[in-house]
Parts: sequence; structure tokens; C-alpha cells
Amino acid sequence: MRIILIFFFGLGLGFETSAQRHYVCYYTPERLVIDGSDGEKAWQKAAWTEDFTDIEGDIRPHPALRTRAKMLWDTANLYIYAEMQEPDLWSEMREHDMALFKENNFEFFLDADNDTHNYFELEINALGTVMDLFLPKPFRNGGKALMGWEALGLRSAVHVSGTLNRPGDKDQGWSVEMAVPLQSFRMSGDKRLTDSSMVRFNFSRVEWERDVVDGRYVPRVDKATGRRLPEHNYVWSPQGIVNMHAPEKWGYVLFTSRPVGGDTVGFVLPAEEKARPYLWEVYDRQTKYRAEHGVYAADLPTLGLFATVQDAAGAVYRLRMEATFMQYTVMLTGSTFAGTLMIDQDGKVGLGNGGASRAVDRL
Repeated sequence: MRIILIFFFGLGLGFETSAQRHYVCYYTPERLVIDGSDGEKAWQKAAWTEDFTDIEGDIRPHPALRTRAKMLWDTANLYIYAEMQEPDLWSEMREHDMALFKENNFEFFLDADNDTHNYFELEINALGTVMDLFLPKPFRNGGKALMGWEALGLRSAVHVSGTLNRPGDKDQGWSVEMAVPLQSFRMSGDKRLTDSSMVRFNFSRVEWERDVVDGRYVPRVDKATGRRLPEHNYVWSPQGIVNMHAPEKWGYVLFTSRPVGGDTVGFVLPAEEKARPYLWEVYDRQTKYRAEHGVYAADLPTLGLFATVQDAAGAVYRLRMEATFMQYTVMLTGSTFAGTLMIDQDGKVGLGNGGASRAVDRL
């Protein structure tokens, strides 16, 4: 393998970590009844997320229908509650693991170790039907959804304000509540979600435009082509692209053992997270280079990139790449964190030799 190391400054970046939202998930000592509502005192104390936005962020109009969520946890479960405004409640799929994204639904995604691989997705519709799956790596890298994975012990419930599948009336919306066993998320390794754990996470709401045909809701089609119009994707943390399966663009959830309603915990983005966009810039350019040339670039200058960069805050990062025509590894060290960040041709990110900064600022 060929090692390239040169020193000069400058690097143009796309979607950065500043666009990614965060949420502090507090501990609940209260037992929650999973009934699709948030009537318990613990839920009333939990903070709402920001209202969901378009998946591409501010470059698109803000969603007309409000969506928001909140989270809690205890030693056994991650609890999720979400509310969705919806004037026309529509949901028909009733069998487990059906393709719920083909109708209106609510989804969450979780990457426990922040490496963009071995992550989980769970979807639910207004009938309470669930689709859950595990992905060893994203679809863009040849990953295939493992539909045999089950969130064993999952408890979920929905509550509808209105009438399902009845055109002509005006509904208010629906809510969903889930208790997801923490044990379910350990398929990706031995990582346990505990106090001060920080995971990559996102919520998504899929909303289809509809018409009424013979008394039933049907997805709206383009009259010229006869094809379905694209769905709307409303998300908690904007992706910047129309693709939920880019885990590096998800938001951050910090777990704290402090009880909800008590002393607060502030979120501080770990220093190494601010360096990751530089790795993704190399990944994106290598992906484009291989598409054009059939091989990966052997060095950073061929990609138009520099090996030493400095951000606006003065942090200095140094990159080194080892590459063959079929694979590569990029290593990054920085002045603000210990260890070495790495990314490979599959987009898998790792941090070794020292670990990351803590994401907790006690208030």
C-alpha cells in the first residue's frame, strides 16, 4: 500500500455536524404503561424534540403537518412517544414486517456505536403494525436488510384521534408509544447503553399524498406517467439528502441516569465528532473517483484534498491515506482529541487508541 502525507490547508465541506440535532434522554423511575398516550408524570416532564423538518432541511418548505417526539429510558427499555398531526388517517397494512414505508408510518433508526454499520430500524403505522430490521451496513455499501431480526420484547401501542380510512371526515392525528428492550440493540456487539452513552439516532415520518377512489384512500399518481408521486419525509434531524440510510447524518442522543424532571444535563458534542466531516469528504470523493475511473485514487492530491486542515475554531487535523485500486483506509488525528479516526471504502468509521471526548457537561 502507498502512504501519502503532505501538509497544506483548506478543504471544502458539505453537510456538517452543526446541522445535526441532539437530545438528552433522561431516566424514568416511574413504570410506564404502554397505551399510546403520554399521561404519566414522567412523560409530562420529558422534553419534546424540535418539530420535524423536511429530510433535506431548510432548503425545502417546512412540513405543513406537525410531528414531534420525546424519549425516556430505564435499565430495561428505551421509551419513545411521538405525536403526528394528520387530517386524513390512512393505514391498511396489518401483517408484521410488511413494507410499511409504502403507506404513512413512523420510523426510528439507531446506531449504538456510531460506526455507520450494524444499525437498527423500526417502523410502525397507525394500525400498530410493526416492521423491524437490522442492517450490517448501509444499502449504498451493498448492505442488505435482515428482516429476520426482531426487537424481542417490544411493547407498542397507538392512539388515533379520528377514524382510520374514512374519507370525508377530518381527523386530528395519531400518537405512538413504544418500550424497546435495550437488549435488542446489542446485536451490533457488546456495547451496552448506560449512563453517558451517546448514540446516533433519527426519527422519520413518511407521508404520502392521497386521492379518494371508490371511497378509499389511494396514493396520488402523476397523471402524465401513472407513477406514484414521491413521498414526503419529515425527520427530526435533517439529513441534507433524501436518504435515511446515511447514519453519519443522524442526530445524537445522550443517555443520562439523572431522573427526568430533576437536575439537567447539557449536551456537548465530542471533539472527534467535529473532525468526522473531513473523513466523509474523502469518502465522497473516492466514491465519485471510482465511479469515473474504476479504481480508487492512490493519494489525497489526486482527489484535490489536503493532508492538513484547520477548522474555523483553530483545531488542526491531519489525514493519511493507504490505498490500493480496490480498497483504502483514511486515518485522521487531531489537536483536540486523542486517538485516530479511520474510515474505509465501506464507509465504516472507527476510533482507536485513546477514545473520544465525553459528551456530558454537568449543569
